[in-house]
Amino acid sequence: MNTPLPDKPLRLGTRQSPLALAQAEEARSRLCQAHGWPESAIELVPVTASGDRIQDRPLAEIGGKALWTKELDAWLDAHEIDAAVHSMKDVETIRPPEFTIAAVLARADARDVLVGAESIAAIPQGARVGTSAPRRAAQMLHLRPDLSAVTFRGNVATRLAKLQAGEADVTLLAAAGLERLDQTGVGHVLPADTFLPAPAQGAIGLECLARRADIVEIIAAVDHAPSHAAIRAERALLLGLGGNCHSPIAVLTTAAEGNIVLRAALFSPDGSLRIEDEARFPANDAAGPAALAARLLDAAPEGIRAHFGGPPAE
Repeated sequence: MNTPLPDKPLRLGTRQSPLALAQAEEARSRLCQAHGWPESAIELVPVTASGDRIQDRPLAEIGGKALWTKELDAWLDAHEIDAAVHSMKDVETIRPPEFTIAAVLARADARDVLVGAESIAAIPQGARVGTSAPRRAAQMLHLRPDLSAVTFRGNVATRLAKLQAGEADVTLLAAAGLERLDQTGVGHVLPADTFLPAPAQGAIGLECLARRADIVEIIAAVDHAPSHAAIRAERALLLGLGGNCHSPIAVLTTAAEGNIVLRAALFSPDGSLRIEDEARFPANDAAGPAALAARLLDAAPEGIRAHFGGPPAE
């Protein structure tokens, strides 16, 4: 497609972390390729997010996922940028209605990488796992109750430095992020069917004002429909569960004969309780994830259910 060059460069807002900038570069490259534009047609506009400024406390204690998006939201609303690039894992389940996720790029590897040991079984007895993610902590403690979790926040380099400094014995990172930073050799990839990924992990989303039909059309050219359908299903499951930053939930999505297979596991924060179920439904069928969420909540013991809010009120 050869789309006429815009009168002025399209402005893509992004967080300033190295990984966020790498994702923004990927988004720019895909957009330029799709429209036949030179790289100069798209300007990257870095924003320092609140979540990047505050590193000493778990995200769930200081405002949750909104800390990754609120500055970019404000810049979109003020027309300082035309679109925002997000890690979809970090985007709140319920977004303001004036914004729309106009595209999801082809999803990268959704698995986790274990750094500091060759496998979960090889982690030394009583070791400390550095993570700020309730899912990672609960899933690791479920598999290895002898371990303990310590809070680890920061970008990839910060977390690796903390591990090197002895603040923890092992840590977990997203395979997709390591790939985008060309650091694939730092750990061991965990099988997705035994250590389920986070909802929307590995996916990049492009968001803009819903009323900007011109920007929506430009961005939609790079939408990867299968990835977008999977992310939509995982976010619909989160919505049905009432999950938040405190809620340990893991999800594995696969495609099967035109349908989506959603396998989900819920945990208690200490990992002692676990419940799993799965559902198969057509792509873009919101009823399928909602029904799976209802079944999980109905079957979950109170030690799990207390950490999920259930579906929003009508």
